[in-house]
Amino acid sequence: MADASRSLSDLRGLRTAPDLSAADAETLRQELLSQLQRCEWFTVGVMAASAEAAVAALRGLETALAWEALEFDPSGEALSSIDGPVFLKANQNTGRFLVRRETGLGEGLLITGHNPVDPEAEDTWGPLPLDLFTA
Repeated sequence: MADASRSLSDLRGLRTAPDLSAADAETLRQELLSQLQRCEWFTVGVMAASAEAAVAALRGLETALAWEALEFDPSGEALSSIDGPVFLKANQNTGRFLVRRETGLGEGLLITGHNPVDPEAEDTWGPLPLDLFTA
């Protein structure tokens, strides 16, 4: 059964992304897109059950929003060697992402918008479902 979370503010403070109906997911996507337009660049956090799932969520977000694909930071642990839950941190300013082992997290996307010219536009949204941009 889907949650009644229908706005970005409903997600604040949640530990994991809610299960959304198709209509609620579309409402959130549209609200988020209007907020993202006010920002110059983004950082993304992905809480996922595996490195593969985290990278897939990042790639889905990049594709859906026509963002340039970020590169894996070579200073990080090889993705293939990471088993279990992870936290992925992506940064458009550096053009890279890292994945670290992390237990005890929920699941979802966290997106932070940055705009040095208009700090009031800056915010963090989520946790959003991992498939919000691929469903």
